[in-house]
Amino acid sequence: MQTTNKVLMVRPAAFYANPQTLQTNSFQKYYEHTTDSTFQAQLAFDKYVLALREVGVDVIVIEDSLINETPDSIFPNNWISTTADSTIFTYPMEALNRRRERRPEIVSRICQEFVVNKHIDFSPFEQQGFFFEGTGVMILDHDYKKAFICRSTRSAEVVGREYAKLSDYELFWFSATDRFGKAIYHTNVMMSIGTRFAIVCLDAIHDQTERKQLIALLEQCGKSIIAVSHEQMESFACNILELKNVSQKPVYAMSTRAWSSFNPEQQKMIGDYASLVLAPIDVIEDLGGGGARCMLAEIFLAPRE
Repeated sequence: MQTTNKVLMVRPAAFYANPQTLQTNSFQKYYEHTTDSTFQAQLAFDKYVLALREVGVDVIVIEDSLINETPDSIFPNNWISTTADSTIFTYPMEALNRRRERRPEIVSRICQEFVVNKHIDFSPFEQQGFFFEGTGVMILDHDYKKAFICRSTRSAEVVGREYAKLSDYELFWFSATDRFGKAIYHTNVMMSIGTRFAIVCLDAIHDQTERKQLIALLEQCGKSIIAVSHEQMESFACNILELKNVSQKPVYAMSTRAWSSFNPEQQKMIGDYASLVLAPIDVIEDLGGGGARCMLAEIFLAPRE
């Protein structure tokens, strides 16, 4: 099951550019913290939730609290993921203040509403200085049990090996950089995999062997590759997610900025295949350095009777 129609989203209580992530996230822009940024992010969040629900995606919204002091709580996919075998995974986070996003009450609510047989927690790796930020660093092909990961400080191979052992996914590692040569912090800003398409910034992969291996593996998994440029990647063209609606029809969730960055041919390919959920989330992309995909934690668990 590559896609789901259920997602978890966390509504921010105080949203601003996290100073603890600026060094490794080149997609993030720094501005002084103002209450206006929180208001604008909440407004964008609410519009995104409404747009998802209007096309038939089931959205669970969790309210963040000011007491948590978690400016990146709007990106829950970095600390939690689920699989169809009734498993919850929680992950080790690089930034100290992001570790507070891993709230037990959120896990408890998921366990109350869905069938969960196992909770695998990788967060103790933080004590050893190893980080692995969920489906931020892993792009998963669930049908073929493959995980694609670009190397960064947030994707420790020792944790990846443990994930592969416990999940039975095969990992493919590669290196990717932005156009200034800086390592890309999360794979999901340069790659997206859905049922039909793999949208990827191949220009970010300088090692020709790794690039060819990636292309070959994606094609083996039956994907049509939509290659985007560095400029399109910087507009979050890869930070998108294929979901499905209640009628099991494909839906692509992305920002209006991401959609505008695709050329007409690419827009036709995507638009002919799936319904679109477009969200004007510029403030979240600019200050958070993450986009529409980062805001969605997929729920692959079966609902409780």
